[in-house]
Amino acid sequence: MADKKQFTSSRKLDHLRICAEKEVESGDAGLADIRFVHNALPECDMGKIDLKCRFLNHTFSSPLYISGMTGGHPGTKETNARLARAAERYGIGMGVGSQRAALENPSLSDTFSVVRDQAPHAFLVANLGVVQLRDHGAEWAERAVEMIDADAIAIHLNFLQEAIQPEGDHDATGCLAAIEGLCRDFRKPVIVKETGCGISAGAARKLWGAGVKAIDIGGWGGTSWAAVESVRADESKKAGDRKLRSLGQDFASWGIPTIVSLAEVLATGGPVIASGGIRSGLDIAKGLAFGADLCGMALPLLKPAMTGDKALADAIDTIHRELTVAMFLTGSARVPDLRKASLHITGKTRQMIDKDNPARIKR
Repeated sequence: MADKKQFTSSRKLDHLRICAEKEVESGDAGLADIRFVHNALPECDMGKIDLKCRFLNHTFSSPLYISGMTGGHPGTKETNARLARAAERYGIGMGVGSQRAALENPSLSDTFSVVRDQAPHAFLVANLGVVQLRDHGAEWAERAVEMIDADAIAIHLNFLQEAIQPEGDHDATGCLAAIEGLCRDFRKPVIVKETGCGISAGAARKLWGAGVKAIDIGGWGGTSWAAVESVRADESKKAGDRKLRSLGQDFASWGIPTIVSLAEVLATGGPVIASGGIRSGLDIAKGLAFGADLCGMALPLLKPAMTGDKALADAIDTIHRELTVAMFLTGSARVPDLRKASLHITGKTRQMIDKDNPARIKR
């Protein structure tokens, strides 16, 4: 058991390093197929654009959400601390990476609890894998929430990654029942999030039926965990692991593009976090205009967070400036006004959304 715990922790550091140093993005989120109609008479004051928004009965200063990305190894603690300081400073929400390592080895808890220390007022989201929820029950979810004094918990779905990991969990039975059981009795809102492959309308209906309070789509078009695991397999000294390299490459194109997944999930309910390939303030504006409540970013904030507080603040300031300009040029004085902005939807994204149900296209 000790070796397994140590392995889980070292894998977290591997993931952080690979995401920061290697090319692990794959696919097309569909954002390039979304184009705003320019409003030549915006009739609003850019200096008074209001970025505030609401999500799960909380008010945020901005719809930018720091998606869960790290924790679980001593080397990740300072990165999490910087992300948390930014969440506190900007009044935005933040998730942490999978807390499995700290639940297996409580000595690693401070790599997660540091976020509440640094962000006493921020909306924080705990993170637990659905397989760990199924195997360990609500007790682990409670411990994950208590570890960071979280306002909600995200149960993550990552079966493509698990399928490629040599040590991955390949049994997905009983997961929906585990989510339903948690939602029935849990004291905090339950969010379910994908990690790069998107969520379909059919899966979303099952999740709403199970009682989840929000869905984070985690669509295809950003960080590919198949690519990350392919790099890990290639770096491994074990011949068996290296054989998984090509498997990761083959499945780097697997998933539902973010905008397509967003359309599918929004057709079934809400609230929804759009994530997966969101790379700028303009991308956030597109996600919000399409109907998302928040837009999550991980990789674009990871590298500056590993550099320092100023680099991270500069990155967030740039994102907010881009979002503000996009709102101004569509005549959107407030975030809810973006849903009234006119959009063109073109290319493969329109084809995929329109394929089964033309009514899904809102504009």
